[in-house]
Amino acid sequence: MLFIPNPIIKNLRSLDVLRCFRASIFVLIGMAFLVAGCSNESSTAGPDAGLAYVTNQKGNITVIDLASLESVSEIDVNGKGPRGIGITPDGKTIVVANVDGGDITLIARESGEIIKHIEIGENPEFVRVIGNRAYISFEPASLGGPPPTPGSEAAQKLEEEREEEDAEPAKIAVVNIESGIVEKEITGGMETEGIELSYDQTKLIITNEADENITVHDLESGEMIKEISTIEYGHRPRGIKASPDGSMYVGSIEYGNSLVVMNSEFEVINSIKTGEVPYGLSFSRDGSKLYVALAKGKVLQVFDTKTWEELGRGKTGTRCWHFTFTPDDSKILVACGRSDEVVVLNASDLSVVKRLTGFAMPWGIVAYPKSVGSLDSVWQ
Repeated sequence: MLFIPNPIIKNLRSLDVLRCFRASIFVLIGMAFLVAGCSNESSTAGPDAGLAYVTNQKGNITVIDLASLESVSEIDVNGKGPRGIGITPDGKTIVVANVDGGDITLIARESGEIIKHIEIGENPEFVRVIGNRAYISFEPASLGGPPPTPGSEAAQKLEEEREEEDAEPAKIAVVNIESGIVEKEITGGMETEGIELSYDQTKLIITNEADENITVHDLESGEMIKEISTIEYGHRPRGIKASPDGSMYVGSIEYGNSLVVMNSEFEVINSIKTGEVPYGLSFSRDGSKLYVALAKGKVLQVFDTKTWEELGRGKTGTRCWHFTFTPDDSKILVACGRSDEVVVLNASDLSVVKRLTGFAMPWGIVAYPKSVGSLDSVWQ
């Protein structure tokens, strides 16, 4: 048997301990790098996944991190009652219509700082940002609050009063976002609501609630070139959306529980029944589906745009006006004004992923990087 002196054994044991200690250190260092890598990935996931911006009519603008699906910050617009919202294609500027302030606010998106307020007129509501211009509807004859029920005595009285007083119709302000100058105003109808541009961007298409019609205007001159009556399909046309290829335009008829489908020449070619009180609507990115927010039906309804068969419904909240897809099209965020929440749906099966609460009458919602939704599109 080999004899090993005790000092050597002690040295060998010390060497083993040292080796184990060194190995442990390397393991710990490796774990630290792994954890750091995971933490770094989480911190950058928010900007990579994108952000959503929600206007609260009784508050400010809430910013949602689309990776965590949490509200992460707020942009203060000085309590002006923000409603319509849009983002420039380069992502630099947010445009918000303030119903109580009679103006729009330009906001630096990345910093959240206010660039300037631009006076528009009474009751600005709907915003559509296309290129370097913002199109904003405003209503000089608006009484504020919800309109009377169509066909009611109050509605008839209001119509008579407007005729007697020769009430001023709604207008669409065209604002150059870079210069902050109102370039022109296009005269709409009574209670103009939805705004859309034609595929070739030479025409403006708007819905006029109280006039029960959709009108088409030359974008350069503002002249009305076509009027499409919607009264036979119900009362109060609200939303209007162009398909990605410009082959059709679809309007929602709020108190008709229906959609009006028009071809590229703005001829009505179909009408589709929906659930209760359709409002905001959007085509899918490829145009194969149409999504409709049912304000009183409390669901997001989906249709096949070839057959117009209903494909499904996702549960939402109360009085949901507008919605947006996440930039990767995996989820849909629906702003529900009367339940003060944003409902997140899985786009594949319309199941509820999450309900974000704590909002103050959320009205409009858009995402960046730009996505498809009832207030935005990626093909214009």
